[in-house]
Amino acid sequence: MTDKTDPLAPFPPAPSDKTLLEESDRLTPRFDAHGLVTAVVTDIADGTVLMLAHMNAEALSLTISTGIAHYYSRSRASLWKKGESSGNVQTVHEIRTDCDQDAIWLKVSVAGHDATCHTGRRSCFFRRVVTEDGEIRLVKDADQPRFDPGKVY
Repeated sequence: MTDKTDPLAPFPPAPSDKTLLEESDRLTPRFDAHGLVTAVVTDIADGTVLMLAHMNAEALSLTISTGIAHYYSRSRASLWKKGESSGNVQTVHEIRTDCDQDAIWLKVSVAGHDATCHTGRRSCFFRRVVTEDGEIRLVKDADQPRFDPGKVY
């Protein structure tokens, strides 16, 4: 961040020099045309992919400064503190960026029910794509909801 006293200060623009972008020690996220960067979220203990979300500069700044995962909800067009309603807050243990800084990887632990998905499940990736008898279908895994979304949201 450009101003260490302001956690919401904008990030410096991504350098056009590929070597600087990929090898420097500066965090210069490459936000897309909508001002977002993709965030992959995994469990710190076992590596399970919990969710995929998006972050704007404010969400990324808040995540870095508070240690609690914040995202940008495209459907609500607003900032979103993960777990604020459900109690399943994500504590961030490590933040990584990919080589060209257009994706963020958060390693988190989840409080509450240890559930990340709004369906009540641990992971948003609870269905597998299978092909049977020439048809493509989705098959749910064994993970059952850990809370009743109807009572929480």
